Amino acid sequence: MKLSSKGEYATRAILELSRRFEEHKPIPVEVIAEAQSIPPRFLEQILLLLRRAGFVRSKRGPQGGYHLARPPSDISVAEITRAIDGPLAPVACVSQLEHEECELSATCELRWLWQDVRDAVSTMLEEVSFQDILDRHRKQVERA
Repeated sequence: MKLSSKGEYATRAILELSRRFEEHKPIPVEVIAEAQSIPPRFLEQILLLLRRAGFVRSKRGPQGGYHLARPPSDISVAEITRAIDGPLAPVACVSQLEHEECELSATCELRWLWQDVRDAVSTMLEEVSFQDILDRHRKQVERA
């Protein structure tokens, strides 16, 4: 798995919207972009993808912006990563979503390793919600 810039920015945008979820109002693109150091034009493209995937909703107009379609506790990092960057598998032959057979599949000595990597990454990212990230950060700040 390789997280692209688009994937990284998408997770940061969702994190910012998660942080502001309780405000119950749309957050302008400019506010998200500034808070997370994301180029606004690139962020607009990412938010459009996230809207099409059902993770965010948008409102047009002067009071417009974006807000999460679901609570941060119901959105895993894996969901956002897959929506933007595709499968979490390091190689296509072990991908569960976009599996591609390889001529060495039956005899590949590395296949088990790539499957274990896929499973470890998938398990970790599936288990972490954006609320978990906010809660963990809050605890770290309180301890400091």
